[in-house]
Amino acid sequence: MMRNKSIKKAVLPIAGLGTRFLPLSKTFPKELWPLLNRPVLDYIVKEVRDAGVKEVIFVNSLGKKIVENYFKPDRKMEKVLEKRNKKELLSKLKKDQNNFQGLKFSSVIQKKPLGDGHAILQAKEKIGKDPFMVSFGDDIVVSKVPCLLQMAKVFAKYGQPVIAIKKVALEKVSLYGALRVKKIGSRTYQIKEIIEKPKPGKAPSNFVVVGKYILTPEVFKYLEETTPLFKGEILLAMALEQMIKDGKMIYGYEFEGDWLECGNIQGWLESNLFLAKRHPDFKNFK
Repeated sequence: MMRNKSIKKAVLPIAGLGTRFLPLSKTFPKELWPLLNRPVLDYIVKEVRDAGVKEVIFVNSLGKKIVENYFKPDRKMEKVLEKRNKKELLSKLKKDQNNFQGLKFSSVIQKKPLGDGHAILQAKEKIGKDPFMVSFGDDIVVSKVPCLLQMAKVFAKYGQPVIAIKKVALEKVSLYGALRVKKIGSRTYQIKEIIEKPKPGKAPSNFVVVGKYILTPEVFKYLEETTPLFKGEILLAMALEQMIKDGKMIYGYEFEGDWLECGNIQGWLESNLFLAKRHPDFKNFK
């Protein structure tokens, strides 16, 4: 067990092809698509920062260096704004860049898109023996207390992997990883089974997996031993399911907050609308 051990590292898989956002994703990574006036990935990084993380590890592809550059100071732009006497814009730029001070950024490369489990496996050496967070770019949670910080409190109590979970309408369960669960505390469940995209009417509950996890290094062993699917993909859900079968405890936490899905065009548009209605600069737009 790793109870009460602080979590200082987060793995952010961003190597996906973004096929659901074609044709724009051919040249512009979906992680940098805006949610109002900030990229999707900005929300993800700020959440892990606010959950106590000090090191962010991107699992990237060779052609997406632009994503990492977003989090670096832009001295060239600063000089342009200074020269043009754009004091207000310069102040805003520096304030935004300061949001990421104190965070260490690094990258590992996933050469081929072989599944989310394969992506996480690429970060094994950087994680070492520490527990770590994983947050996928398709899922944003708007909440008073960051979702991953809520989950960290569960991890501090039990010292075992924690999955963010949420209830959805029964007719939508087949779109997600569905769960069979046993309630053990307030908003806290033992995961008994994970079923990827069950057939309609076959889901064990209307709880589904949201793309935020707290994992222990033990998961790497299971990922390495997972038999790839016919496409060569290694899925995190498969490794976690095997851990459950081996008697390992996996916890689910029904987080407080609004879940915004940004993994497809419709979800991204709906997320923008949701945030616009709550933002003082945009809520009166028609």
